[in-house]
Amino acid sequence: MPGTRHKARTLALQALYEVDSVTRQPEAVVERLLSQVKFTAANSDFVRDLVNGTLKNRNEIDQHIKKLAPAWPLDQMALIDRNILRLAIYEILFDNKVPVKVAVNEAVELAKAFGSGSSAKFVNGVLGSVSTMANR
Repeated sequence: MPGTRHKARTLALQALYEVDSVTRQPEAVVERLLSQVKFTAANSDFVRDLVNGTLKNRNEIDQHIKKLAPAWPLDQMALIDRNILRLAIYEILFDNKVPVKVAVNEAVELAKAFGSGSSAKFVNGVLGSVSTMANR
């Protein structure tokens, strides 16, 4: 059974995916999704922090993705893969609250659950390069 942090990351990914695919206000999307689950205040704040931090740093995160996955232009990358990478790179390079291995493992699990057959391998490969950049 997935832990509450995994569920929170899943919800954050859903919000990022929705914001990336349709024009909606991130805060409204997050609050709507949170209203559909029973999270503690701490886990609700965790979701908000992940979404807000990822969006705040999206341009810089996207530059990392472009550099580390040059064969996959961002606008041609699967929407779910792009947002899994954004979320994980935010946690690894900007948030620094969980070990790199945890962020990578969580991203790979999200890719297995929501991506295509090759998503987990792709996400793991890109994040392997990111983890060497993090150097922690």
